[in-house]
Amino acid sequence: MDWNSSIKGFKAFLRLEKSLSPNSIEAYLHDIEKLRQFLDAHQLSISPADIKLNHLRDFLKWATELGMSLNTQARVISGIKAFYKFLVMEQMIKENPTLMLEAPKFGRKLPDTLNIDDIDALIAAIDLSKAEGQRNKAILETLYSCGLRVSELVGLKISEMYLNDGFIKVTGKGSKERLVPIGGKALREIASYHQDRVHLNIAPEAVDILFLNRRGKKLTRVMIFTIIKQLAKKINLKKSISPHTFRHSFATHLIEGGADLRAVQEMLGHASITTTEIYTHLDRDYLRSAIIDFHPRS
Repeated sequence: MDWNSSIKGFKAFLRLEKSLSPNSIEAYLHDIEKLRQFLDAHQLSISPADIKLNHLRDFLKWATELGMSLNTQARVISGIKAFYKFLVMEQMIKENPTLMLEAPKFGRKLPDTLNIDDIDALIAAIDLSKAEGQRNKAILETLYSCGLRVSELVGLKISEMYLNDGFIKVTGKGSKERLVPIGGKALREIASYHQDRVHLNIAPEAVDILFLNRRGKKLTRVMIFTIIKQLAKKINLKKSISPHTFRHSFATHLIEGGADLRAVQEMLGHASITTTEIYTHLDRDYLRSAIIDFHPRS
């Protein structure tokens, strides 16, 4: 069993059985490639079946010396563990060398968020006199209203928007679908954008895609990043933000407003409630008032 054949099988497993997106599959393969780079650097011509725990520990030391962050190391280890779990499942190896491998310990980094004034300022900075102005306004309102991942936003379909009911269908990680409520403000901006959209020369493959570029094609993830970065620069916002910042802000503001954690988990499309719990980093004043108002000994 060589690296190429085992990786090819792993890739097929991720695509067919796990139904992962191309981006997710590429991330897993990138993690395995890091291990192969380590082996090449140390002139170790060994197959996946020959990898032992000591090799993996040496790999982590090497990664640290190269300056790989703890967060990146943890992600790479997760990918390598998934690879070896697959090899055991397919009976390509008997023992899993990653079972005793521990990820580096590090504190959980809280995501950056925007307050309401920041969001209002960003949206107000959009130049509505430009052809893409109304589209960009609808994009930001939708990001914040629904807490979408950027890949989910660019993939929104008109046929899956139940606007009269106030819901949209979102296709998330692993092609999992969920219904997400959408606010009135976002609905109004989308309706206004539709008036501009009908004048585009829309490409056949993008007829059902909601947000389009000026050539009538599906927007790229990079374009959404660019729109937001330019607006942040325009208002001299010092925070480092991205489309995901709107998702973080959406979740944080819901939790701070008293929303049920399980409901937020469903709206975000998190497989585990543990992932959603990172958004419970509420400010001290909010926590203090919650204790005073609800604790029986207060």
